[in-house]
Amino acid sequence: MSSGAVPTSWHEYRHDWKRVDAEIAAEALVIINVNGNELAATMCTPLEQDLLALGFLKNEGLIESMDEVKNVYISKNGCCVDVWLNHAIIKPERVIKTSGCGGGVTFDDPSIGIGPLQGNLRVTPEIIYTVFNQLQSPDSLYARSRGVHAAGLADAENERVLATAEDVGRHNTVDKIVGACLTKGIETRGRILIITGRISSEMLRKGALMGCPVIASRNSPTSMSVEMARAWNMTLIGYVRSGSMRVYSCPERLGYKELRDKQR
Repeated sequence: MSSGAVPTSWHEYRHDWKRVDAEIAAEALVIINVNGNELAATMCTPLEQDLLALGFLKNEGLIESMDEVKNVYISKNGCCVDVWLNHAIIKPERVIKTSGCGGGVTFDDPSIGIGPLQGNLRVTPEIIYTVFNQLQSPDSLYARSRGVHAAGLADAENERVLATAEDVGRHNTVDKIVGACLTKGIETRGRILIITGRISSEMLRKGALMGCPVIASRNSPTSMSVEMARAWNMTLIGYVRSGSMRVYSCPERLGYKELRDKQR
């Protein structure tokens, strides 16, 4: 089974030349088949391909639970995932090429079909910093090879990350999180979704379908994702750094309104 990285070497110049033997992030074309028919193909890190496939099916509304899944097989070379369901599906005719790196695909317009998220989740900036610090461990794929994105699902009450995933494609990390939560029975609603990559419309849609009222990234959002977050009552946070962040929508979840009222 792939470790997500492959051995490589390079010549590095720092005042002088030296050879470095290390690892680099693996990338491959992975085909997702459902009931014997090709559904989608995506460029990804060949790691946890079963979770990627299951999460993709869940995010595209083709399954809701593991009760619908009979078997999942990963080919020997890791480039095909065969998912067998206990019901038929109709492959959507419309395929949207997303702005995600690695060639993301979706079958639905990411801006429609979702209502405002409800719930009483409240967090603090300190909680956001805490869970981000748990996202990538010293033995993570990023630590070994760089060149990959990461995503995590965090519980605000206990201030801990419940599931993590890494991939060369930022959208793939979220699909893998959903797949992990499906297989482990982890509830995604009312949680915090943290990611390292840019938050574009399809990324926000995935978070909304997971029922995550708060999405935070070390990177920036796009204009469409900000509009969608405001319409869907989601707190969208970008540029999370040690001691700072930018909140583009619903800052009240982080205490902004309460602090403002106290200062009056």
